[in-house]
Amino acid sequence: MDQYVALQTRIKRPGGWIQYLKLGLVVYLFMCGALTVMQRQLMYFPSKDIYVPGAWGLSDMKPVILNTDDGLELTSWHVPTTTRDKTVVFFQGNALDPGYRNYKIRSWMDDGYGVMQVVYRGFGGNAGKPTEKGLYSDARAAMKHLLASGVPLSDIIIYGESLGTGVAVQMATEFKVSGMILESPYSSTVDVAEWRYPLVPVSWLMQDRFESVKKISAVQSPLLIIHGTADTVVPFQFGEKLFAAANNPKQTHIVPGGQHNDVYNVGTRHSVLGFMQSLSHIKAAWR
Repeated sequence: MDQYVALQTRIKRPGGWIQYLKLGLVVYLFMCGALTVMQRQLMYFPSKDIYVPGAWGLSDMKPVILNTDDGLELTSWHVPTTTRDKTVVFFQGNALDPGYRNYKIRSWMDDGYGVMQVVYRGFGGNAGKPTEKGLYSDARAAMKHLLASGVPLSDIIIYGESLGTGVAVQMATEFKVSGMILESPYSSTVDVAEWRYPLVPVSWLMQDRFESVKKISAVQSPLLIIHGTADTVVPFQFGEKLFAAANNPKQTHIVPGGQHNDVYNVGTRHSVLGFMQSLSHIKAAWR
């Protein structure tokens, strides 16, 4: 009781409440500073394990060396087409070994498509640390590798997953590919971070912004967006915002109640393969 009275007295004294305001401000600024310093650790969770595709049931895939425009040599994985004429360039999300996507890649391979699994810098034993600019460089190296090996843009489908949707959108602004698929996409990572940290001035502090909603109007390739309505990592509203800004032809596969990591397993595989097959007649112009 005495402690409570003493506290009330301190608050009522002139200047007492100001001290508490100052303390609150210090705590707030410390939190903002910590988020600013650690923002990339909060965005990227690379696995350092070396990716061996055979361990994931993907023994048909072989390593390829990608040379980035900033001087890195990255090991990624590729399998050529068999019965289809298209190659899927896959940009994964922000975490775990690429092998955890084997159920997606395996379904495309089994249907005859070629696949280029882009293993980003810092992932799977690759050198470097992931950043927005760095991931674009990694993706660009993969696209150039396929073109140099004789795969035309008209035979390339870009697939982005979660964080990788921002990478996919950027590549689709640079290369007029046959089509693009975005799974659990966002309008920008700034939008997602502002939703997650509503009291932090994210738009001032964020470095890797992946502003897809500002770029997608420059994409002319056919588009499929996949999203679950119960996604708590990248909420459905941000996929809706991106879809609204995109050009036609575009379509969605919405999974009612679908969350962030399970949407491919809820009838989505058939929609993806159907969309890919619909692109077989499209011959995009070279850039």
